[in-house]
Amino acid sequence: MSASPSTSASSSASRPLYTPEERVRRDGTKWTMVQGLLAPVQFLIFGISLYLVLSYLNTGANHDWAIWSIVVKTLALYTIMITGAIWEKVVFGQYLFHESFFWEDVFSMLVIVLHSLYLFGLFTGIADDGVLFATALAAYAAYVINAAQFVWKLRQARLSAPAGQQPDAQAARERPAPQLAHAA
Repeated sequence: MSASPSTSASSSASRPLYTPEERVRRDGTKWTMVQGLLAPVQFLIFGISLYLVLSYLNTGANHDWAIWSIVVKTLALYTIMITGAIWEKVVFGQYLFHESFFWEDVFSMLVIVLHSLYLFGLFTGIADDGVLFATALAAYAAYVINAAQFVWKLRQARLSAPAGQQPDAQAARERPAPQLAHAA
């Protein structure tokens, strides 16, 4: 059962990001690696798409590339959200909105809604290019904020890991970042 926002906010200060059992599940599931691989791939797709969108807005060139790059970014987002929900179920016992990632999941929903509005506008034809690209840029701004939330959680997890579990620099590079587990 999900924690309410007020419960989540008040208990997050006392509750560690992961209990010892959750750490074991996090480190033992293949979904951690999946998330660790998808997060940088999605970020790369985002970077390419952002370049294409800004280039189109500045020059008017490569309209179709810009339009379809947003579709590809949205598909990558849906993929990482679905697999991230599975990761959260395996680690925490619920698909989304566990108190450890409550606000990140809430903001992820905003990112999903904005990307979905873009697709709706594109495929129904009810939005012109101005609305489509404004929606995409809003979705991308929300995505950057959401990604920063997950990077912050990654840092918190590393800082809060028991001393014996602090990964050295090489081990940290070899193990994917589990907290990027559905960064939109």
